[in-house]
Amino acid sequence: MPKAELHLHIEGTLEPELAFALAARNGVTLRYPDTESLRRAYAFSDLSSFLALYYECMAVLRTERDFDDLATAYLDRARADGVTRVEMFFDPQMHMSRGVPLSEVIGGLRAAAARSAASGGPQAGLIACFLRDLGPAAAAATLDALAEHAGDLLGVGLDSAEVGYPPGDFARVFSDARGLGLHTVAHAGEEGPPEYVWEALDVLGVERVDHGIRSVEDPALLWRLAADRTPLTVCPLSNVRLRCVEAIASHPIATLLEAGVNVTVNSDDPAYFGGYVADNYLALAAELGLGHDTLAVLAANSLAACLDHPPAR
Repeated sequence: MPKAELHLHIEGTLEPELAFALAARNGVTLRYPDTESLRRAYAFSDLSSFLALYYECMAVLRTERDFDDLATAYLDRARADGVTRVEMFFDPQMHMSRGVPLSEVIGGLRAAAARSAASGGPQAGLIACFLRDLGPAAAAATLDALAEHAGDLLGVGLDSAEVGYPPGDFARVFSDARGLGLHTVAHAGEEGPPEYVWEALDVLGVERVDHGIRSVEDPALLWRLAADRTPLTVCPLSNVRLRCVEAIASHPIATLLEAGVNVTVNSDDPAYFGGYVADNYLALAAELGLGHDTLAVLAANSLAACLDHPPAR
C-alpha cells in the first residue's frame, strides 16, 4: 500500500556493505575486519551504545558522491516498500565537525532525491536535525550555516540523546528556523518523559512529534494529541531494539490508536534496527495483530502528515 516515511535518519540506512565500499573509496580504515563483523556490532543494547556506533560509521561519508550513493540505496529500497514520499533527517553537525562541507552533504542528498523523483520513485525532502546533546548554542550556529541552504530544506528537527536535554532549551533556534520558512519537528517522548512532548508542542511549536510513545503515560497529553491531530512518527522495531519497549506485542501503538492519536509507522535507522518501513508494518501485523484496515489507516495517516504545505510563522 502507498505510504510515506517521515522518521528516517539517512545516516541510519548505511548498510555494512556500503560502509565498506565507501571506506575503501575514501581510504578510511574501519575497526572491523569484514561486513559480518560490523553487522554483529549492530547488536547494541541501548541508545547510547547505538549512537556511538552510528557516529563511528559516519566517518566513511566524505563526499557529495557518498551521500548520493547512501540516499540512492535507501530510496530504491523505499520504492520497493511502497513508499511514495520520504522526509529524511540528516545530522549536519556530525558532518561539519569532520570537515565535510554542508554543500557536499546537501548536494549529494538532493541529487539522489531528484533522480528518484524523475524515475517515478519516492519524492524526498530534507530535514536538518540539531543534536540536542551539543546544546542550543551549537544548534544556533548550525542554523546560521544552514541559512544559505534554506531553499533546499523542508525543515529542521531535534534528535540524539534525549534524557537531560529538554526540548524547551531550543525554543529560540526553532523560532529562528520558522523565520527562514522552515517546518519544525522534534524527537520527544522516546526515552524522555511525557513532559518533553508537552514542551515540543507548546514551547517549540512543532508540527510533528518524532517517537512520542511515552505520551501514553499522560491521559491529558493523549487527549491533546488526538484533539489537535498532531502526528506521531512512531518506529516500532527501533523502540524494541533500543529497549524503550519490551516487545512489539506490548508496543503502545495500540493504545495510541485507541485514543485517537494520529500515528504513523516508520523505520528510524533501518540498517541498524533490522527492518525497513515495510518490516515495521509486517511486525505490527504478525506480533500485535493489527489487521489490514488498521495498517491502511496508518499508511493514510503518514501521507496526510507530510510537510508539503507552507509552515506556520
